[in-house]
Amino acid sequence: MTDSKRRRGLMAASALLGGVMVLSACSDDGGSGGSASAGSSKTSQAQVDEAAAKDASEAQITIAPKNGATNASINNAAMVTVAKGKLTEVTMTTSDGKAVEGTLATDGSSWKPDGQLERSTTYKISATAADSKDRQAHANSSFTTVSPENSFIGNFTPEDGSTVGVGMPVSINFNKAITDQKAVQAGITVTSSSGQEVVGHWFNNQRLDLRPEDYWQSGSTVTLKLALDGVEGADGVVGVQQKTVTFKVGRNQVSTVDAKSHTMTVTRDGKTVKTIPISAGSPDNPTYNGQMVISEKLKETHMDGATVGFTDDDGKGEYDIKDVPHAMRLSTSGTFIHGNYWGKGIFGNVNTSHGCVGLADAQGAGDPNTPGAWFFDNSMIGDVVIVKNSPDKTITPDNGLNGWNMSWSEWTAGSAS
Repeated sequence: MTDSKRRRGLMAASALLGGVMVLSACSDDGGSGGSASAGSSKTSQAQVDEAAAKDASEAQITIAPKNGATNASINNAAMVTVAKGKLTEVTMTTSDGKAVEGTLATDGSSWKPDGQLERSTTYKISATAADSKDRQAHANSSFTTVSPENSFIGNFTPEDGSTVGVGMPVSINFNKAITDQKAVQAGITVTSSSGQEVVGHWFNNQRLDLRPEDYWQSGSTVTLKLALDGVEGADGVVGVQQKTVTFKVGRNQVSTVDAKSHTMTVTRDGKTVKTIPISAGSPDNPTYNGQMVISEKLKETHMDGATVGFTDDDGKGEYDIKDVPHAMRLSTSGTFIHGNYWGKGIFGNVNTSHGCVGLADAQGAGDPNTPGAWFFDNSMIGDVVIVKNSPDKTITPDNGLNGWNMSWSEWTAGSAS
């Protein structure tokens, strides 16, 4: 090895050793220096966090239902509340951006939607609140309401605000089979200003009727309260209704049809106001006996025998009358009391119908002086029509609104309460 090469090698080794020593020196200094830097960083972050905490709003927003909830109620589930502050802004929208109107409490402590929500719908809520130092807090949530498949409703009669006859029961038809009838009935109350006791009767797992022992007292007010929101009517199926309905009971009108004497006697508040000649069901198709309640009024209607099982050999109806005047339904199966313009000389003399009760009338329902028009104009939904002395059986209580044909003991035996 030449001296020059040897010197270059020593210089390289010295440089390398120096590099190691430099690196080692940096490492040593950096060890203490790095710890100081990390400590400084941690101290700095803690200071930042502490400062942020001191500057954070004290307002605490709570949104219900909880974020991600499913099967939420469409009535009272949605609400925003705040503690240690006041709400300043709340927005609620459907997943497609449609705004939901709501009301903020005057003191800023809460917010809720103005109306009932839709089923099977995802909603988003965004809320802002401020504390006493005007520092803002924010919260967001999203939830989905109960689906039609997992909920039930009851379609009821009579309508809210209506005036009905003394025989009108409260009748509720549920759109799903109810297996926990006790729970559902517990969520339904019917009261009368008359003080009459009202009891429910289940005809099947989808129909509940409620009535007093005797006809409603005329002039009374009846209140139906449905508190079914969240009530489990069947496994995994909950109610969604929360509603109060009131209706008034009018004068006491009961009309008695005597199929044998071919007459109908109309009494109002216990006094006879009119006797009308009628024609009831023929011997082959007699009219049901029993107490029947008018459930529908139609100034004119189409009656086709084929729709209720009266057909000829060709399958067509034994009758097909397109303009029956002044028709009032007495049963679900098709019993009506109605005007008749095609029968001549039958009223008060002979029974000729397929089970309906007919009164003399004019085609077109335009003559107010006919017996059919008079009875139509002087009757209301809920009035009672009693048929007697017919060769047929008594109508079944569930064929129309006709539970009055059950004894009180039979009626109360059908209650789930």
